[in-house]
Amino acid sequence: MSTLKISNLHAEVEGKKILKGVNLEIHDNETIAFLGPNGHGKSTLFNVIMGHPRYKVTEGSITFDGVDLLELSTDQRARLGLFLGLQHPAEVPGVSNSDFLRAAVNSRNEKPISTYKFYKLLDGATKELKMPFDLATRSLNEGFSGGEKKRNEILQLILLSPKIALLDEIDSGLDVDAMQIVADVIKKEQANGKGFLVISHYTRLFDLINPTRAVVMINGRIVLDGGPELIKRIDQNGYEFIRSELGIEINKEESEMNTVSIGSCAVKESIK
Repeated sequence: MSTLKISNLHAEVEGKKILKGVNLEIHDNETIAFLGPNGHGKSTLFNVIMGHPRYKVTEGSITFDGVDLLELSTDQRARLGLFLGLQHPAEVPGVSNSDFLRAAVNSRNEKPISTYKFYKLLDGATKELKMPFDLATRSLNEGFSGGEKKRNEILQLILLSPKIALLDEIDSGLDVDAMQIVADVIKKEQANGKGFLVISHYTRLFDLINPTRAVVMINGRIVLDGGPELIKRIDQNGYEFIRSELGIEINKEESEMNTVSIGSCAVKESIK
């Protein structure tokens, strides 16, 4: 069993403290819905796990199968079997998507994959995602729609076959049909034993992929870790119960937290 273990993790960006003592264990063969209002540290945690240089860890530890991730570069963390599906994939003009994907696959292999085998894998993966194969010949994400960028992230997931995947709002920008396709891929990877930690503000994705657990981050800490029933409760009633039942003040702009569902958090953020 592969385990990603986060212990008393504190991190900051440009001197601002974001993570304030995160404790969380993630295993393969499980899917965790990662919930919480916008601006409370969920994406920061993903970036810290993968070693983004902008974020500084000031205390705590992150290990993956007993290996200290804080001593490793981002590419070394990926080689161990971690993957991050980005919320906002960057456009890289001049670098073809296929060259990027092949380099990523080769970084995980002892010997370079043959051209024939790579394009056979790529063809199968694009068909699974119902993506036009010609996207592979274009510059990485350049001119891609929001939905195409997100499918391209899942394409990387298929080709790299990580042990644990962190998906940061992978469903944003997807229409209903595309979300179903992405969910089907995730379910296939779940059946193959992959672990997932998934950020989403929409219950539709969670309804499709059936998380085994749900955790809630408030003010840079994990304050709840329980069953998937937490998803429905928060979607129906918002985060107010965390304040009233747990006595935790929520640093958030909305004054009426009981009117904020998972979906409306994302909607309000998008129009700011």
